[in-house]
Amino acid sequence: MATSQNTERLDQIMQAAPVIPVLIVDDPAKAVPMARALVRGGLPAIEITLRTPKALEAIRAVASEVEGAFVGAGTVLDAAQYQAAVEAGATFVVSPGATDRLLAAAAGHDVPLLPGSATASEVMKLLEAGYSRLKLFPAEAVGGANLLKSLASPLPAARFCPTGGITETSAPTYLALPNVVCVGGSWIAGPDAIAAEDWDGIEARARQAASLSA
Repeated sequence: MATSQNTERLDQIMQAAPVIPVLIVDDPAKAVPMARALVRGGLPAIEITLRTPKALEAIRAVASEVEGAFVGAGTVLDAAQYQAAVEAGATFVVSPGATDRLLAAAAGHDVPLLPGSATASEVMKLLEAGYSRLKLFPAEAVGGANLLKSLASPLPAARFCPTGGITETSAPTYLALPNVVCVGGSWIAGPDAIAAEDWDGIEARARQAASLSA
């Protein structure tokens, strides 16, 4: 069961900026300058997905070296990954969905979970488990802003960070919705920009994203 303390922690992270960058990092050595560029640009909450062999090393580096960053672990699928993310220094954990085993694992940690949902039934189940801060994933594929509009009235307690297919152009449409706190986006620091060490470009895109509103 999620606690009010976990909800408060997620609120702090989700309200820090309108966009949480969703990142795929192959080289931990580039994670620190990347994260510093994002923080300078006004995006302190960042999600490093566990989609590469060295993602945990990247999380550990950011957690220990980047002041002002809330570094989260994304694409967490099971208890072992949850534990590893916590040990690496993640301040929040994000999952594409929510299984009973994953929710049980989250209950054993102070590091809060932002669980994924895609249907009204999944949102209802998570609300019953004490989770009111949710990820909608994959947002564009499952109905996007129109789905969130439909969920707002019957499920008013749920607040979302939609992620998946969202762009700088479409983000304001989501952010205008009363049940959306922030959005997740990969356009700010894509793999090519990270590989090219385009820290100035990442900072500039972060600054633009930080200024987004409805």
